[in-house]
Amino acid sequence: MTLSTSRAAPGEDTGVIHDSPHDTKAAGSESLAPQKTRIMGRTSYLLAWFGGCVSIGTFTMGSSVVGSLNLVQATLAIAIGCFVIGIALALNGAAGYKYGIPFMVQARSAFGFSGTRLPGLVRAVPAIVWYGFQSWIGAGALNMVSATLFGFDNLIFYFITFQLLQIALSVLGFQGIKWLENVGSAFILGSLVYMFYSTIQRYGDELSASMLTMDGSWGMPFWGATMLFLGIYSTMMLNVSDYSREHKEGTGPGLLTTIYAMSILPCTLFMGLIGYMVSEATGVADPVQVFANAVDNTPLLMTTLLFIAFAQVTTNVLNNVVPPTYVLMDAFKLKFRTATVIVGLLAFATFPWELVKDESAAGLQLFVQTYSAFLGPIFAILVVDYYLIRRRTLDLGKLYDENGPYRGVNHAALIATAVGAGVALSFSAVSWYASLIPAGVTYYLLMKHWAPCQRFCS
Repeated sequence: MTLSTSRAAPGEDTGVIHDSPHDTKAAGSESLAPQKTRIMGRTSYLLAWFGGCVSIGTFTMGSSVVGSLNLVQATLAIAIGCFVIGIALALNGAAGYKYGIPFMVQARSAFGFSGTRLPGLVRAVPAIVWYGFQSWIGAGALNMVSATLFGFDNLIFYFITFQLLQIALSVLGFQGIKWLENVGSAFILGSLVYMFYSTIQRYGDELSASMLTMDGSWGMPFWGATMLFLGIYSTMMLNVSDYSREHKEGTGPGLLTTIYAMSILPCTLFMGLIGYMVSEATGVADPVQVFANAVDNTPLLMTTLLFIAFAQVTTNVLNNVVPPTYVLMDAFKLKFRTATVIVGLLAFATFPWELVKDESAAGLQLFVQTYSAFLGPIFAILVVDYYLIRRRTLDLGKLYDENGPYRGVNHAALIATAVGAGVALSFSAVSWYASLIPAGVTYYLLMKHWAPCQRFCS
């Protein structure tokens, strides 16, 4: 396919996309310009999402529905959440897939060149915080393996080494991400199957028959549960174009939705149900803690700890490095490799050893609830902008012209974000769902009827 643009900003790529199997792409050569060479086929793309969507928090989400949902309801809630995620990723990733543009460029038509700082910060700050937090967890798992097998116990050493390893992998760009996620997905799936089997074997007698026979709820607790599992990936719904621009052309929307949903479903289902069953059987909400204390089963202990460490790498490199890297590239005109190193160093400054303390849990939960309230509105604005305002047609020349119609800030997007966030904070149990219509409708009406926004409609 060849896509010509009307004009290009000085120093930017012309925007002509040549997707040829003979094109090559150097490791770490990513830029904000429209993607020329796409390196991920369908299988590779599915495995990349599979390996990158492993959140330790999913265990806790499974534990949290014990007593309110039965096993069937919990399983269905996870499945619905994953398919909503699949639809959302396909919708918002369409612009990046069609035009080869990253999230920060896609957002310019809705928020303006200067206005993109809002969605950029909403996506980047949580990513950096989770980068440091998950690196500390992964380092802790490696340290426990080392202490158990070799008697060497030094958490600070493993944290610094672990973080430097992730920075090195990140510098390789999507070539490195593709290799890491594709290889890592097999280990992650194998580990989860083994952990699931061990849960049934170890706690089968303690598992209550009420898991199946209790009435549970099909009302608000059920739909709130679907949003719990959906919310884990809500950040990725914003910057999905950063990844879809790497996927080779020829995949329709229906198949893309299936790829997203089916890549996320296995890990989420296994981890959610493991958390659900372990919590029901032991009363302990953290299955990692339960498995780590299974000293009589060394294979289970080692598998669990290595899974935790490896999952942090695959999740961080895909989800927590790319978004803030592109934000830094857009804001400060940095190269990809330089930006990834800065992001890795910034993760040290989040003081993750403080975030993992028991007394920090409430603050961390508030942090998640706060930034999540903005994710739904921004997602709705981007979707309305692309499908209803632009009719799925973008002018790349304007998206790369800082002095063009998208200069400055589009106040319609900021107002719509505020409206959606206000509603989301009022209905915290289903905040993401609740924010969509208010934000989307507000943005559409302002874009159609408010004079200061008319230049953004061009």
